[in-house]
Amino acid sequence: MNQCFDGVIMKQLCLILLLSMNSLAFAHCPGPVPCEMKYVDNAFGKTTKTGAELEKAKAMREEGERLFKEGKEDEALKILKEAKKFLLD
Repeated sequence: MNQCFDGVIMKQLCLILLLSMNSLAFAHCPGPVPCEMKYVDNAFGKTTKTGAELEKAKAMREEGERLFKEGKEDEALKILKEAKKFLLD
C-alpha cells in the first residue's frame, strides 16, 4: 500500500478512537445532574480562572451537589450549568 494512504487511515482510526473514548467517559452517567457535575469537574481542568473566581466556581459546584442530594434536581442542574458556563467563559 501507499505510505500516504496508510498515514491517512491511521489518522482516521486515531480520531475515531479518541472520539469514542471521549463519549464513553460520560456514558455511565445515571442522570442529567451527575453528568453535569462531571462536566463541571472537567471544566475546572480547562479554566483560566484563579483565586476568588475559582473559589466561587467551587462553591457553585458544591451547592449543585447539595441541592441534588436534597432532591432539588432542577435547581441543582441550573446552578451546575451556570458553574460550567462561568468556568469556561
